[in-house]
Amino acid sequence: MTQDIRSHIAELLRAALKSVAPDALDTTIVLDRPKQAAHGDFASNLALQLAKPLRRAPRDVAQLLVSELPASPWLEKAEIAGAGFINFTLKPATKLKVVGDVLAAGVNFGRSQTGAKQKVQIEFVSANPTGPLHVGHGRGAAYGASLSSLLAFAGWDVTREYYVNDAGRQMDILGVSTWLRYLELHGEIVAFPPNGYQGDYVRDMAGQMQAAHAAKYVRKAAEVLAGTPGLPDAGRADDEAKTQRELHLDALIANAKALLGEDWPYVHNHALTEQLADGRDDLEEFGVHFEVWFSEKALFDTGLVARCIEKLEAAGHIYEQDGAKWFRSTAFGDEKDRVVQRDNGLYTYFASDIAYHLNKFERGFDKVINIWGADHHGYIPRVTGALKALGLDAQKLQVALVQFAVLYRNGQKASMSTRSGEFVTLRELRGEVGNDACRFFYALRKSDQHLDFDLDLAKSQTNENPVYYIQYAHARVCSVINQWAGDLAALGEADLSLLSNPRELAIANQLAQFREVIETAARDLAPHMIAFYLKDLAGEFHGWYNAERMLVDDVALRDARVALAAAVRQTIRNGMAILGVSCPESM
Repeated sequence: MTQDIRSHIAELLRAALKSVAPDALDTTIVLDRPKQAAHGDFASNLALQLAKPLRRAPRDVAQLLVSELPASPWLEKAEIAGAGFINFTLKPATKLKVVGDVLAAGVNFGRSQTGAKQKVQIEFVSANPTGPLHVGHGRGAAYGASLSSLLAFAGWDVTREYYVNDAGRQMDILGVSTWLRYLELHGEIVAFPPNGYQGDYVRDMAGQMQAAHAAKYVRKAAEVLAGTPGLPDAGRADDEAKTQRELHLDALIANAKALLGEDWPYVHNHALTEQLADGRDDLEEFGVHFEVWFSEKALFDTGLVARCIEKLEAAGHIYEQDGAKWFRSTAFGDEKDRVVQRDNGLYTYFASDIAYHLNKFERGFDKVINIWGADHHGYIPRVTGALKALGLDAQKLQVALVQFAVLYRNGQKASMSTRSGEFVTLRELRGEVGNDACRFFYALRKSDQHLDFDLDLAKSQTNENPVYYIQYAHARVCSVINQWAGDLAALGEADLSLLSNPRELAIANQLAQFREVIETAARDLAPHMIAFYLKDLAGEFHGWYNAERMLVDDVALRDARVALAAAVRQTIRNGMAILGVSCPESM
């Protein structure tokens, strides 16, 4: 209905334009929603656009346009305001028609087809499976899940994807860290490398290995340390010391692979499987689901990484220097060229990332959206450059950056780490404030904006807590409908003309904007707009509920008000579902 009204007003203006300025028929007609109710329901700056070419004052042009507007059964009036804006006010009956639209559409109210079933892949979280997910990952997860639901609601064919970093050095470090803890359990003590994974979860995985396989993977500490450069003094932080620690860790990994032989893949995969399963369970509990879990290792196993680099090399985008292969990323706006294959023959992470994006495009997606942490900003030009070098349409790739979240408790910045030095986990945060508060508070800001997460507010049952405020509005409607105890299916026949007070019309106006918000939020990759919309809708409802009796003696008026309340409930449900937040029927 809203789009019909918007199109209708645009057609009226186009007809007036044909009379006032026939040479300007190609002028874009823009209709905005005024922020103040006194300025009508829609506003146009068309007169201001035409003033200069017509060489007339904007208000004079506006007067001409208004005088030439065809009659409309939907409009109550068109007025000139300010410098020459034209404000349109709808008839009450026009505003209230949305109530019937909501009740008829139900869960589909607000749904759009702007996506036209185009295929979009949204890759998010994609954290290295080397430890529990932390609160930073939580924001990326909440944003990615909400954005995916939003785009699906707006008519896109969405594939949610997690890129599993199951290849490379970090997984080797996790594997050797687990193995060293396993050796400790058997009395083979090797000084634990400070750049290994320190968390208790590593000890837990070592314990699982011991319980399942006893001493099968035990090797002598002296053998494990053979040929390693040793560790520098713990207090040293110079570059030489850092390099020595890395070389020591690499030597431990090499020794582990040599000593364990065919058993190394088990140790490696045990650690990977446990951490990946933990992350998957954590996300599922958080209401975050993926259609695809894509293995980085598969890119190497299928030869795609090698094929990708060969393709770039054949196109003249690769050169060799000091035995390594470099991608000419500076030719595409990057600050420096990047190594894709080291002098030892091993491919870099960037090489596998290029191959992964080639794979995305080969799967035929119309749009590819990457959700990255804000610290990956510099990674964008080199990835887009690689796509261009491969002859692909880099415009299909869109990157959304997610800022970290900062926790606050009692008005003070809360520690982001535990006593063990680990980040506060997503599971810990969810346990403290609940899934609903987590999902909603993560969605309260644009993804690339800093987020202060107030733990006390998130747990409070007050109007200041936005998620509680919205859920309470939903619960209030449920209470009204339960007390009314009528036939919900019959509400479509309610006499809405009886809803005549300004609060009721304001709610109807708010309901009519839902689809517009959906389409704008989808276009801008901005699910936070849904959160703000729902807060405003809840505010309008609470104001009406506190000012008016719902269940009055007048049956017709009672049913009309229940119909409006039911429309509010449905819209809240639809919006909260996009954000992954529940709607309790009682609170």
